[in-house]
Amino acid sequence: MITLHDLQFTPYLSEQEIAIAISEVAARLNADFAHKKPLFLGVLNGAFLFASELIKQFEYECEVSFIKVSSYDGIQTTHQVQQWIGLQEDVTDRTVIIIEDIVDTGTTIDTLHELLMAKGCSALHVATLFFKPSAYTKQVAIEYVGMEIPNRFIVGYGLDYKGLGRNLTQVYQLKQRKMTNLVLFGPPGAGKGTQAEVLKEKYDLVHISTGDVFRYNIKNETALGTLAKSYIDKGQLVPDEVTIDMLNAEVEKNPEAKGFIFDGFPRTEAQADALANLLSGKDTEVSAMVALEVEDEVLVSRLLERGKTSGRADDADESVIRNRIKVYYEETAILKNYYQQKDRYYGIDGVGAIDAITERLSTVIDAL
Repeated sequence: MITLHDLQFTPYLSEQEIAIAISEVAARLNADFAHKKPLFLGVLNGAFLFASELIKQFEYECEVSFIKVSSYDGIQTTHQVQQWIGLQEDVTDRTVIIIEDIVDTGTTIDTLHELLMAKGCSALHVATLFFKPSAYTKQVAIEYVGMEIPNRFIVGYGLDYKGLGRNLTQVYQLKQRKMTNLVLFGPPGAGKGTQAEVLKEKYDLVHISTGDVFRYNIKNETALGTLAKSYIDKGQLVPDEVTIDMLNAEVEKNPEAKGFIFDGFPRTEAQADALANLLSGKDTEVSAMVALEVEDEVLVSRLLERGKTSGRADDADESVIRNRIKVYYEETAILKNYYQQKDRYYGIDGVGAIDAITERLSTVIDAL
């Protein structure tokens, strides 16, 4: 582990892994640009090491130049590009290959693409050592990629944190603080919503209800909401990738969160895998699946009582209630097995006073 300024970083990629990635990119460039005399345009400061090694392995005539830009402040992108040293070469009717150390949101690449095309560049390509597909928001094709990586902050091999770390010959990732991420389940009437609100406040977690997220996106006609509605209007299930994109957007809104309570997701093993991948990209994981366990007769009694004041038709019909409970167990059985195999399933007695149930949940969470 290393310390740069106020942050700690742990080893992520070795020199050998980086060397292999560079050689693979070089081989593709040699095959695609033999005898075409491309102009390699390195983006400073970060790309100096990658550009040096990549160009050394290019076997044909080429020109080399650099442009200095930046869109980062600390560990966060500013989403704005500052052009410090401009392009001197005439790129009219030239084939230009931009060399980047890393492409995440794509802000720099998008700006350079506009600049070079406006200057008459005939063909423009991008070669980057690292690419974060989950963070990329632009349309410019990233054709030559050394490694695809999750959306995590890294230093080394040209990449820095506030000026430090560029000279490191291997790559390190930011050491993340421990997050508590809960998948909260409970049959209808178990009091899951009540406990989610209590736990959210007690542990300073962000509560993400899949139902609420869907309703928000559809009501506000976001791109994802419009897409989801197009499936719903056809009577089709919304694809998992749309749901996970919505959840990812919610997670992205809370970069400083101490953890999340996922309510209503996942429902299948495929969704559980998708959630695991999403969190892995944030350098964290599901801490536990916590399920409130209540006997069926207690649930039926609770819901019938609630139906007297809730106005919900599905709380007033015992046969509907029992079917809802049956569906819950059918869905949960798959996920219970999934998380049990990972030793992350915790069944909690959901009968008793609210404070008593909270205390049982807290005992599990405090031990995670």
